[in-house]
Amino acid sequence: MTIRSNSGAPLLEVRNLQRFFPIRRGLLRRVVGQVRAVDDISFHIDRGETLSLVGESGCGKTTTARCILRALKPTAGEVLFQTGAGEVVDTASLPKAALTPYRHQMQMIFQDPFSSLNPRMTVFDIIAEPLLASGIKNRDQRRARVENLLERVRLRPEFMQRYPHAFSGGQRQRIGIARALALNPSLIVADEPVSALDVSVQAQILNLLLDLQDELGLTYLFVAHDLSVVKHISDRVAVMYVGKIVEIAETDQLFKAPKHPYTEALLSAVPKPDPRLRSERIVLQGEVADPAHPPAGCYFHPRCAHAIDRCRSETPPLEEVLPGHRVACHRARELSLKGVDAPPSPHPQQLRTL
Repeated sequence: MTIRSNSGAPLLEVRNLQRFFPIRRGLLRRVVGQVRAVDDISFHIDRGETLSLVGESGCGKTTTARCILRALKPTAGEVLFQTGAGEVVDTASLPKAALTPYRHQMQMIFQDPFSSLNPRMTVFDIIAEPLLASGIKNRDQRRARVENLLERVRLRPEFMQRYPHAFSGGQRQRIGIARALALNPSLIVADEPVSALDVSVQAQILNLLLDLQDELGLTYLFVAHDLSVVKHISDRVAVMYVGKIVEIAETDQLFKAPKHPYTEALLSAVPKPDPRLRSERIVLQGEVADPAHPPAGCYFHPRCAHAIDRCRSETPPLEEVLPGHRVACHRARELSLKGVDAPPSPHPQQLRTL
């Protein structure tokens, strides 16, 4: 267990995090292998920042989020969290009983607004449950807090006596956000919070999250696979592939000039409403590597058009190639990869008619 004082540290720092799941076979259920769901990743999130984890389904994004919140115990590594008192605590090594004082500072917004709310509880009970668990026994105090939270998420306080089935998907997600805010957390982990919503509602929820971040000084770890959503809300983006971070950079820099071929392929799939911006999509060949039996060297090399012999035998380190831009690719400094183009300048005639 690590507890130290360091007011200048990031709000969250993950060091060499690993989470392996055992493969058991036979009558005696002996361990015959490991699924490397999260395979030695490191990153940090500064206070007030939004860092997005992106990648294909199964790359380890949600497992990483669950390890940070200690819904899953990491196999190895450190999760250093700066508390409100300025202490830096390694939550990865704390026993479950010792986590209680820090639980209220780290909360989660779930992906599915339909299954994440108890249908037998009223909105008041759902949002007030964390308050009751934290020791606020006075019902009037809980009611006042719930009213305030509903107003913050743009819902009417009189809704608190209704049940979840009476609300739309977007309204249910607002209730989930209010529940996450109940204990005044400093870090919120949002696990694909808009992927189950209509596109028009997605924009409303994203804007709400940005407004709440400005009002309350929140820090977000945003897990997503939709890069258009990520571009709207993120300060920095970390790209994961088969349990590893292959690239991490500021959002604008990563979208304009990716340094890893996998990031380039993801960006090529971002929808572009302007036909003048449409480019040929990069279709990766082969299958995603098996995390139980990953290939030698770079995990991405069997699908990479730029792979060389070194990629097949040597694991690339995540190293800084530009200020704040880290990439795990042997050829990052020599490749010229295509990002998302900026919109073309309007024609003078178009400017006059706008």
